[in-house]
Order: sequence, then structure tokens, then C-alpha cells
Amino acid sequence: MEVIGLLALVMSQAGPPLIIGHRGASGYRPEHTLESYRLAIAQGADVIEPDLVMTRDRILVARHENELGATTDAARKFPDRQRTKVIDGQSTTGWFVEDFTLAEIKTLRARERLAFRSHRFDGQFDVPTFEEILGLVRQEERRLGRRIGVYPETKHPTYHGSLGLPITDSLLSVLARHGYRGPSDPVFVQSFESGNLRAARGHTKLRLVLLIEAAGPLTTPAGLREIATFADGIGPSKDLIQPIEPDGRLGLPTSLVADAHAAGLFVHVWTLRADSSFLPKGYDGDPEAEVRRMVELGVDGFFTDFPDIARRVVSARAGGRPRPLP
Repeated sequence: MEVIGLLALVMSQAGPPLIIGHRGASGYRPEHTLESYRLAIAQGADVIEPDLVMTRDRILVARHENELGATTDAARKFPDRQRTKVIDGQSTTGWFVEDFTLAEIKTLRARERLAFRSHRFDGQFDVPTFEEILGLVRQEERRLGRRIGVYPETKHPTYHGSLGLPITDSLLSVLARHGYRGPSDPVFVQSFESGNLRAARGHTKLRLVLLIEAAGPLTTPAGLREIATFADGIGPSKDLIQPIEPDGRLGLPTSLVADAHAAGLFVHVWTLRADSSFLPKGYDGDPEAEVRRMVELGVDGFFTDFPDIARRVVSARAGGRPRPLP
């Protein structure tokens, strides 16, 4: 772990922050579709992020959560498959990936989740498998002559495990089959749950990232040192780096980036969005200002729905030099 932690620390000092296409270029295309990932790559994302869930026949597919109704036409095509389930302690009613085979999932068409974003592409794209996403990455790497990172997230691993669906093991197996096995490969495996990351640490040398939503014991120096025993980086909410006051003004930055780096962890924050509904007022309506702020605060990468905006800022500050992927 000491060697891997040292690598993470070196990465944090290696150059411009990584631009991570959050669900692809989800500000412009329906999230988690091949078209969204392809656009993110075209816009200059260093890395694309597929959230992964598992079908009834144990195939990894890309959705932000296992409920399908918000982002597909499942309700129209399978009206009798609506269910109510308790997932991670929360009751949810909808259509769930684990109740469908891959063949059934492939009949669905994706749609935009957010009402205020464009719906012109609704109904045009299907739900991709993780294998298809990795195939796209390899294709684009050959076409563009550069490495493209992949940043899969295991969604609800404890819940999947309760159903006998081995989501983390399956993810690692697919990655290994595609040649992703070590810390020098352009892959980051992320989770909000520490349990599956701790278990994964014994089976892989790939870089692992613990996502953090709120301040607490994990964000203290001692907590970060504990994270460094099983993970290589953290993915905190951007508010944990740059707090926002109740009136929308920017507060004083925290020491989280420096504390994480001191523990040998890299820091990839989420999520930068250009929509006025998401952009804090302290940036005066300028999404590039938020990107600049994160760069100034020393983060090693950030998730964004708008990779083109991030690329403009990062390239300008780096003199046009892209960051080489380790």
C-alpha cells in the first residue's frame, strides 16, 4: 500500500487535473449512452465515467442507479414490471435493472433525466453494457492516438450482493479480461461503500477511490490515513473542498485537498455543471470560473457534465498541453 500511496501522491503533482466525463458528456446527451461517452471523448475528456448495475443474468450495464424509469422508457414497454423495493434503507418504486435480462434491457431507449436539459435525443440510444463501453474506449484510443481512462462506479454493491449479484467481482473480471490489471493502467474503480473497496484491495492492484458525500470522520487527517490503507484516492463532493455559504457566496476553502495529499491520496471532486440550476451564485453565472477555482485549489481531477468547458480552461492554463494518463 505504501508504494501505491506514493504513486497517488506523485500523480497529484504530475500536471493539470484530469477531466472526467461524468456519465459521459451528460450535459449534452442522455447520460450513460455510448453517444454520451463518445462526445465526452471528442470534447477532450481524459476519462469517462460509467456507473454500473447488474442485470438478472449478471451482465454489467451503465445506469446511474438500478431504477430504470427516470432515464428510459421502461414504464411504457414493461408496465407490469413496476415494483417497490428497499434499497440501501430507502423505499423506491420503479423498474429495476436486476429484474430484467440483458435482452430486455436492450429493448429500452434512453432519455434525458433533467427537465431543463435538451430532450432532442430521447428515444434514440440504447443502454450499453460495460463491455461495449470498453470497446468504444479502445476504438477511440486507436482513432485518436491517446489513452482514455475509464472510471467505473459500483452502484449499491451491498444491495447487489444481497441478491447474489457479485457486482464488484464481475467488474474486476471484465477489466482484467480487457487488460486492465495494475496501477499503471488508466482505470479508477470508485464506490461510496468502503466495504467492497476493502474486499477489492485483496484482489486487484487497480486504483481504488472512495467517494465521500459529507464531512465527518472520514474527512479528518486520521480518517484519510485510514482510507489510504485500502484506497488510492478520494472523490469528495465539491462542497467539501469549496464550501458555499447559504446566500450562494463562496466560503473559505477547506484543508481537505492538502490533508488528502499528505495521506498519499489523490483528490477527484464531483460534479461541475454549467446549468444555472447547479452553478453556485458565487461564480456569477460563469461555469469556467468554477473550473478555474478547482484548479487553483489543487484538485487532481474533477467530474463534469460539460467536458468541453473544462477542457478550454485546463488547456489554457497548461499552455495547451494535455495531461498524460498514467
